[in-house]
Amino acid sequence: MSLTRADFHEQNQASAHTEAQRLLAQRAVLQGAWLSWVASQIYLLRPAAYASMVRRELARLQEPSEN
Repeated sequence: MSLTRADFHEQNQASAHTEAQRLLAQRAVLQGAWLSWVASQIYLLRPAAYASMVRRELARLQEPSEN
């Protein structure tokens, strides 16, 4: 039995959020190098659906700090 998209999302949401927080925490450390570093980290994530979840979560976490 394969997972539905909703099941996959539900099972991986907490992990994606944690991963996005870890990536965001490195922004202050890496400064100007962060953007290319974070892109490379997301590129390594598998499966692609999980990488997309982390990317969306990262964008969501950055929203408040940009306003």
